[in-house]
Amino acid sequence: MFTGLVEGMGEIQAREPVEAGEHLWVELGALADGLALGDSVCTSGACLSVAVVDGTKVRYDVSPETLDKTTLGNLASGSKVNVERSLRVGDRLGGHFLTGHVDGLGTYLGCEQQGDFSVYRFETPVSFWPYLVSKGSVGIEGVSLTVAELLDPCQFTVALIPETLSRTTLGALLPGAKVNLEGDLLGKYVLRFLEQRGQNPETYLP
Repeated sequence: MFTGLVEGMGEIQAREPVEAGEHLWVELGALADGLALGDSVCTSGACLSVAVVDGTKVRYDVSPETLDKTTLGNLASGSKVNVERSLRVGDRLGGHFLTGHVDGLGTYLGCEQQGDFSVYRFETPVSFWPYLVSKGSVGIEGVSLTVAELLDPCQFTVALIPETLSRTTLGALLPGAKVNLEGDLLGKYVLRFLEQRGQNPETYLP
């Protein structure tokens, strides 16, 4: 479980194809401190498990599914990634609950300056659109953000402060770039419940 408050940026060091997926090496710097084998790390919005720790570098074993359904499959060596270690019991929850399970790939369309804020505009897959609520939460590349405005068809905006742009990979996005999207966890449960309204949840079988 994560909060969407990015602790820092890592850098992809190497990609090693294997028979089923890929070994992904990421330099985490000080964020590698205390990590152990099997720990979960939110890496640009995708929850990955630590397979090897080598000093300040870690290796993830990334499945074909993850490579296909997230932006991780297209990142070259040297690319920056947002990093957040898993939430500990008792930690402050400053963002919102994120699982690191990517729901879809969005597209960055561009930004408009409004004073100190940069208003970023994104397009979503049709399947992701129901997860969005105006002034609700959304995860973009592992960053917890608030939806500023919903725009048809399947577009929305978020307002980013300079601190977020400097501490995350969002500040380096170029129009057309793909981003990992995760809908609000509580919202997804509510949506699922509404989809099945009228059914007894204890006896309903899909």
